[in-house]
Amino acid sequence: MGGIQCKAAIFDLDGVITQTAQVHFKAWKSTFDEYLRKKFKKTKRDFKPFTYEGDYLPYVDGKPRYMGVKSFLDSRDIVIPYGEPSDSTEKETICGIGNKKNETFRRVVTEEGVDIYQSTLSFIKELKDKGVKVGVASSSMNCRFILHKTGFIELFDAVIGGIISKEIGLKGKPHPDIFLLTAENLDARPNQCLLVEDAISGVEAGKNGNFGLVIGVARNGDTQELQARGADITVEDLSEVSFEDVDTWFKEGIYDDSWHLTYYGFEPREEKLRESLTTVGNGYFGTRGSFEMEKADEVIHYPGTYIAGIYNELPSLVFRKTIYNNDFVNCPNWLLIELKIGESDFVHPLQEEIIFYKHDLNMKDGVMIRSLTFKDKKGRITSIRSERIASMYNPHLGAVRYTITSHNYSEEITLRSTLDGTVVNYGVERYRELNSKHLYSISVVKENDGISLHVRTTTSKVNICMHARNTLYQDKEPINVKRKIVKDMGIISENMSFHAEKENSYVLEKLVGIYTSRDSDIEDDPEEVAKASSNDVGSFDEIFEKHRRVWHQLWEIADNRIEGDRFAQKVIHLHTYHLLVTASVPNKNIDAGIPARGLHGEAYRGHIFWDELFIFPFYNLHFPEIARSFLMYRYRRLDAGREYAKENGYKGAMYPWQSADSGKEETQTMHYNPISGKWGPDLSRLQRHVSIAIAYNIWEYFYVTNDLDFLHEYGAEMMVEIARFWASIAKYSRNDKRYHISGVMGPDEFHEKYPGAKKGGLKDNAYTNIMVCWLMHKTIETVEYLPEHVIRKLEEKIGFLKDELKKWKDIVKKMNVVITEDGIISQFDGYMNLEELDWDYYKERYGDIKRLDRILKSEGNLPDRYKVTKQADALMTYYVLSPGQVKHILKIMGYDVNNELELMEKNYEYYVRRTSNGSTLSNVVHAAILKYHHTHKRDMWEWFLNTLRSDIYDTQGGTTAEAIHCGVMGGTLDILFKSFAGINIFKDHLQIDPTLPAHWHTLAFKILLRNILLYIEITHQVIKVQYIEGTGEKASVQVGDKTYELSNHKPLEIPYQSC
Repeated sequence: MGGIQCKAAIFDLDGVITQTAQVHFKAWKSTFDEYLRKKFKKTKRDFKPFTYEGDYLPYVDGKPRYMGVKSFLDSRDIVIPYGEPSDSTEKETICGIGNKKNETFRRVVTEEGVDIYQSTLSFIKELKDKGVKVGVASSSMNCRFILHKTGFIELFDAVIGGIISKEIGLKGKPHPDIFLLTAENLDARPNQCLLVEDAISGVEAGKNGNFGLVIGVARNGDTQELQARGADITVEDLSEVSFEDVDTWFKEGIYDDSWHLTYYGFEPREEKLRESLTTVGNGYFGTRGSFEMEKADEVIHYPGTYIAGIYNELPSLVFRKTIYNNDFVNCPNWLLIELKIGESDFVHPLQEEIIFYKHDLNMKDGVMIRSLTFKDKKGRITSIRSERIASMYNPHLGAVRYTITSHNYSEEITLRSTLDGTVVNYGVERYRELNSKHLYSISVVKENDGISLHVRTTTSKVNICMHARNTLYQDKEPINVKRKIVKDMGIISENMSFHAEKENSYVLEKLVGIYTSRDSDIEDDPEEVAKASSNDVGSFDEIFEKHRRVWHQLWEIADNRIEGDRFAQKVIHLHTYHLLVTASVPNKNIDAGIPARGLHGEAYRGHIFWDELFIFPFYNLHFPEIARSFLMYRYRRLDAGREYAKENGYKGAMYPWQSADSGKEETQTMHYNPISGKWGPDLSRLQRHVSIAIAYNIWEYFYVTNDLDFLHEYGAEMMVEIARFWASIAKYSRNDKRYHISGVMGPDEFHEKYPGAKKGGLKDNAYTNIMVCWLMHKTIETVEYLPEHVIRKLEEKIGFLKDELKKWKDIVKKMNVVITEDGIISQFDGYMNLEELDWDYYKERYGDIKRLDRILKSEGNLPDRYKVTKQADALMTYYVLSPGQVKHILKIMGYDVNNELELMEKNYEYYVRRTSNGSTLSNVVHAAILKYHHTHKRDMWEWFLNTLRSDIYDTQGGTTAEAIHCGVMGGTLDILFKSFAGINIFKDHLQIDPTLPAHWHTLAFKILLRNILLYIEITHQVIKVQYIEGTGEKASVQVGDKTYELSNHKPLEIPYQSC
């Protein structure tokens, strides 16, 4: 827990300190009503007066004067010139009207004076008595004028008003500029500041500025709106809060809040995004955070449950061609609970009048909680609270506790609990034209203690069995209810009716066992196991306590503590949480890879890509046994890789770009362009570099864990077969006496082929060729150190001969990479001959140009023609290898590099200007590689901030609503370790070379290195390292030029100077 102290407090003026809100409203109303009457008299339109709730609050309150004028006029579809600030009050311009309002306002203040909120004044004095500096920040041009009229201007240590804001060009609220400047004037960082606001835009600005505490003053009864926009605490008056409350928040509240992703107010347009981000799961299955009372629909709700490794292939007709897609199956919906009050139909609470709504994910405990109060059309007020877990203790168990309170009525209530196997895959709009019904019903059965459902996938023939036990309680005691079973093909419900008394609460506990015929941890029929699953599992409380305990054990290893940055801390918790939802303790016994989009939805069809390159390090450094299971997933599909290579005329093993259950190539042959609305060929399977990612993870796993058993039994075989593949695809040219690799794509998916070419693929992709040489170099090194009995085993099993190493060494020495005279590593051979794109034109015309490929294709153009890159490609080399390693490999290949850092910087500057960043991974790569250039720290931080924002704010335009991006989540964590902490692992020691962001006070975490658990804590002055436990050898730590030995349990504190 952090020990942050509140150093400064910043107060808005109007409505917080002074009672000028009504004065402002009167001035605005007088000004606008006079203008509108004149305006509409000329146009003969009906005059509609300016109102407080309809106009002042949403369009004017809290905004700079001229912005307020424009905002209101825009709402009335009135367009007039902006004008000049010097415009007269009679001029029909935005500035003229604003000046008229100001004239009116100042006259009223002069004539009537200004009232102060005495409670605010008392609170300010209390803060100052405790040593907290206090400032005022207001967009009002009259800020100082008003404070002088009050006689209290000397009370404040800093005053930033609208005049200063305008002079230096600060953006208005909800931008945080004015508050950030005030904090700077108070000699405090935002995370050390309390911010008090009453306007929605001001609260938003506080959140956007990452302030330590934002208090929303809800004088107008807009409590939930202020909470929804970012207020940490809401009060109706500042008499409700004290310094002790503020102090407690800074010492405890900030930390506690970092474990919660909370939404106030129901927003239909955001619901699917919220569902993705509040998914619960345990590695075996994941369930989206959808409302229990709703089924899937076109736009708002999409309940989905996904079980690791469950896929089903279906044919679809596209352009009169049959294509096959192997989809991540949306499994039966086990959540559904519906409510009926009296004789009414089953109610949809979110379509009624919502009085209160809160949707919260508690990441520390792994529980999703939704609370709402609604009034139906008969005036009945009902509260519902649902708590949901996917048990981390028993991965086959899902549980919901559903509490209903009847506030102002006594009626018969019916709760309908359902297992729905009629669901289809409908979560990704662009896939909806394809066949999506993956399940058919085997049986629906009423059991003594619940209901059971058995469905089967149509082609993969996986049996999925669920059993639900429904128990109703009042005051923790079971109650008798009238039960009725309703069933149909693939769906079964249990109706439970009882009489509810006014102001009473009733609790339904729905406990669901989930099993499949793929489960390796059961021996019996999954249907029978599911039916028996509710025996002896206990109550929701008992299940939750065991579940919570496991989550806390996981966090004990996986948590990363950041002091000084609330936003980063919360998002890092969120990313870690979702990785653990996707793959966790149960995965040691599951034959499944890690889907690029988690267990959170159907995007990318749940397939496994090269994204594991970004995800793997987190598990490798914290849960190596789970990392090993990912590699075993690949090993079990080595034969499929061999077959795939053989089909394409190659040797060794060629892993597919997209993998699912069998290990065969799952990449679609047709791709849908949502901009043009057309289907076109998909050549992305030519990204053969996925095999490099697998080999790299094998090497990294061994390097971090020293797991010789894995290397000897599995890892070496995979590396050899992957090296064989690349040796067979590399062709020697007598012309330039170099090896070339053709017919492949790099990470940049915009370039699938050469302009005008009929055949897909490119020649000598730099990332691919350099990494192939690295791979062969490491494979040679590995083989040469293998014991004889392992070599003999490879000879017997796969016909390996040491003579193969000779060719690999020759390839490494003679592999081709195109490097220009200016030191630019050409993304591929011929890249430098492509046309430059008019980036300004496309940005101006389309705005968001991340997916330039779709834009260009919709115009009848092709990205293949241009120097435009979707994501880091040549620069990807520096994500995987350090500049020194790149220099070393290039030297072996026959290319001399004088200054490795200069080479990287040149290439960064060249390619970053030609990259659209259409993949979230691009931000990760750019952020990570800038650790090598301290002069780019600001850029590094901006790239990192983009990675943090990508899923929580869905910056990719709706994709997170379909499912999260595991790659960017794993990548952000890797940046913490390798870039900000500067962790570098060598054979005999650990190097730490931190580059902490300036506003971070502390970064702390644990890593597991060769069976030694280490705790590392970094500030700007000291690095603390502690040997926690382990069976490995003693650890050595290098900081700067010095090496330190760690002894058991005794912390080592190393002074250093942050750069």
